[in-house]
Amino acid sequence: MMKNYRYVARDWSGARRQGVKEAAMPNDVLGWLREQKFTPISVDEVSTSDDVASREWRWRRRIKSAELAALCLQLGTMLEGGISITAALETIIEDAENLRLQQILRKVLEKIEQGANFSESISEFPNVFNRLAWAIALAGETSGNLPEALRKLADYYENRDKLAKKVKGAIAYPAFVFTIIVLVVAAIMSFIIPRFTVMFDKFGKELPAFTQAFMSFYNILRYNFVYIIGALLLIFILTVLSCTKTRRGRYLFSRVSLGMPLLGRVFSQAFVVMFCRTMSTLLSTGVSVLQTFDILSTMTNNSIIKDAIMQAKGHIVEGENVSSSMAACGFFPNMLVKMIQVGEQSGAMSKVLDRTANYYERKVDSTITTVVSMLEPLMIVTVGAIVLVVVIALYLPIFSRMV
Repeated sequence: MMKNYRYVARDWSGARRQGVKEAAMPNDVLGWLREQKFTPISVDEVSTSDDVASREWRWRRRIKSAELAALCLQLGTMLEGGISITAALETIIEDAENLRLQQILRKVLEKIEQGANFSESISEFPNVFNRLAWAIALAGETSGNLPEALRKLADYYENRDKLAKKVKGAIAYPAFVFTIIVLVVAAIMSFIIPRFTVMFDKFGKELPAFTQAFMSFYNILRYNFVYIIGALLLIFILTVLSCTKTRRGRYLFSRVSLGMPLLGRVFSQAFVVMFCRTMSTLLSTGVSVLQTFDILSTMTNNSIIKDAIMQAKGHIVEGENVSSSMAACGFFPNMLVKMIQVGEQSGAMSKVLDRTANYYERKVDSTITTVVSMLEPLMIVTVGAIVLVVVIALYLPIFSRMV
């Protein structure tokens, strides 16, 4: 009876190899590994249900920036070492843990074997390899230095992943604070207030005005909870549809997101970092300025930012330089415009943009630290205020009876 065995081994260069092999017994897997000139490390039996679940999980996993960075770095290193692109892709496919990425790379390999170049092959999968990846690969092939272009793309993916984690961290903390407040309110309404309601019924005496108002509010929430939740969900769905399906809704959402206190500043600074990193990477690989702005416009879903980029491109088409075109939009920070002007004058635009990105990345870190430091006392004050209102409302009738 054939079984599945998960193996871990080292190849002739010391690189780690792992996978699943079907065989009658572990010794058959060991023999196969030695035939492949691999050094076995471990061979373990995998149950069919566990293997299927593992494969399904790996298939459904989205392809992360870190995986794309590793792909570009591995491919660039192998090409630089003299390995053919087909052999390099075959090796990467064997090591890929993400089944979705593995299948896409197999299709890329098939197209290359049929005569297509690398940039043309990856352009068939825009959801994984966006226009930036395609443009950098094409520029690397055109210049005859694809390994260097792939290394720059790997650096870009790594920096984008770091920035995304920082922005998600800035969003996660307010969400955590809000969740804590909701849980505190739910606990008070579910466990504390009902006990006092029974006590108030036994008093047989008119309650103080503040307590009456509080209990009226509580009863509204209690007896209309389902309707309130339904209304909130309906409003949320309508808002999402409006912000995604209509131009006016998208523009309004973009303005609100950029105008949010503190978080709006994080989003703006994160965009500047992305703008500088992307522009630096594209220009350093030989992509034209106009094509760079076209690609930059696809790197954001914010309508206001997208319009500003396209306006700047329009001014460049009319013959203005990059810095004056961006200044004419009135959206880009003055420092970014000045730094691009310095880059144009010095002829070192890519290096200047990298330094500018580093500067704004530090500003993102500083802003996130400020957000966290302000939300901590705000959470304490908010929870304390809620508890204070509840305590006053519930204990006021008791104190009034004692007087």
